[in-house]
Amino acid sequence: MSPRQLLRWSQSLAAIARTGLGFSDNLYERERFEEVLRVAADIQVAADRGSGGAEDAGGTVEEWLASVGRGVPGYVTPKVAVGAAVGNDRGEILLIKRADSGVWLYPTGWADVGYSAAEVVVKEVLEETGIEVEPLRLIAVLDGLRLGFTRMPFYSLVFHCRAVGGELEAHPLECADVGWFAPDALPQPLAGAERWGSHVFSALRGEPVEVLFDRPRQPMWRGDPEVAGGGDGERPAADPPAQA
Repeated sequence: MSPRQLLRWSQSLAAIARTGLGFSDNLYERERFEEVLRVAADIQVAADRGSGGAEDAGGTVEEWLASVGRGVPGYVTPKVAVGAAVGNDRGEILLIKRADSGVWLYPTGWADVGYSAAEVVVKEVLEETGIEVEPLRLIAVLDGLRLGFTRMPFYSLVFHCRAVGGELEAHPLECADVGWFAPDALPQPLAGAERWGSHVFSALRGEPVEVLFDRPRQPMWRGDPEVAGGGDGERPAADPPAQA
C-alpha cells in the first residue's frame, strides 16, 4: 500500500468523522466519530513516518477537532484552488518555483470569497509573476490528492490563459523563481506534469481540447487510479498553494 493511498484514506475518514461531529448532538455518536478521527490520525502518521511517529497522532486529532463546525458549515469538503496555464507567442508556458517547497508548477492559489474563479486567475498570476492575463477557457478540474500536488484535499480548476502584458517579476514571498519554458525544456521537479502536461500544451497550441478531469475508478474506492485516469501514482508532491 503506497503512502499516497494511505493518506487519501486517512483524509477521507477524517472528513467523514468531522462532518458527523458537525451534524450530531448525540454523545454516543460523537464519541464514535472522535474514535474514527484517532484511527485516521494513526493512518496519516503511518503514511508519513511509519509506526515511529505514533506519538504525534494526538496533535493531528486536536487540529481536526478544532476545525469542526456546526450544521452545513461543518460539512467537510475539499478546498478549491485556481490555476493558470499561461502561454505566450513562442509556445512557452509560464511556471513558478514555489518558495516553500522548491517545486515548479503553473501559477495557482486558493479561491477567494467575492471573486469569480476567472477573476482569481487574473489576480493570482499578476501577484505571483507580474504577468497580466486574459482567461480563455476552463481546461481541467483536478483532484490535488490524486495528483500528488498536496497532502490537503482540494480541487484545482485550471484555466487556459493568454498573456496580454506585464513583466516577469516573482512574488518575493511565494515564488523562488518564475519563467517561460518550452515543452522540451521544462524545469524539475515539476508537480504532476505527466498528468496535465500534454493536455495543457495542446490547449496552448490552440488545439481543441475537452476539460480534463479525474475519471471514476473501477471500483470507485479501491480501483486502480492510473487505469481510471486518477493519478495516484508516486510522484513529487508540492505543498498546498499559497494564499495571496
